[in-house]
Amino acid sequence: MNVIDKIKNSIIISVQAMPNEPLYQEECMNAMIKSVLKGGAKALRLAGARDIKNAKKFSDVPIIGLTKPDVIPKNWQKIVYITTGLKEVSELINAGADIIATDGTSRPRGNDNLRKILKCIELHKKLSMADISTLPEAIAARSLGFDMISTTLSGYTQKSLDKNMDEPDFKLLEQAVKILDCPIILEGRIWTPEQVKKAFDLGAHAVVIGSAVTRPQLIVKRFYTKSK
Repeated sequence: MNVIDKIKNSIIISVQAMPNEPLYQEECMNAMIKSVLKGGAKALRLAGARDIKNAKKFSDVPIIGLTKPDVIPKNWQKIVYITTGLKEVSELINAGADIIATDGTSRPRGNDNLRKILKCIELHKKLSMADISTLPEAIAARSLGFDMISTTLSGYTQKSLDKNMDEPDFKLLEQAVKILDCPIILEGRIWTPEQVKKAFDLGAHAVVIGSAVTRPQLIVKRFYTKSK
């Protein structure tokens, strides 16, 4: 069974932490990865070569790999910061990622444009995922040849600031599923099983859940905010 078929109708867990967070420690991330796998995660979304290499030692589930800077820039809405260039792509490939996720938005990039990044991924026989924020970006990414599209950045770019930040972007998912001939992944602001079910009902190939499972500080903050 190929990777795309393996993740179909599955819940993918994003296990990530920033270097300034307690869970970033290697043993903590390993424990978190093992915990979500024990809970039934069929695939993982991991940031950085370290965690990808470690996960490969104790699991054979598909891994979506990406890179992020150690500190997210203050102007993060305006710039590309997820797997920004060929160097980062090579690190992920060498670490063993099955799917390479990169920023597929229309924001300005450096010398390594999306065509170069996609060609590198294809040459190494890996699958490509474009993290986008709008439908035109999804269409453009698919036209370039990306294997799958994820709604990861909806609401997090200047072109998508009109989104409801209290729920996933179901409208974008529904539109992309109808228009594009590739797997569409719903990611972003998923907090309940009901939202996951709705995503699959709308045609999502898979659903990525992160903060609701693996970011304790955000889970606690949400309880305080929502209970007032």
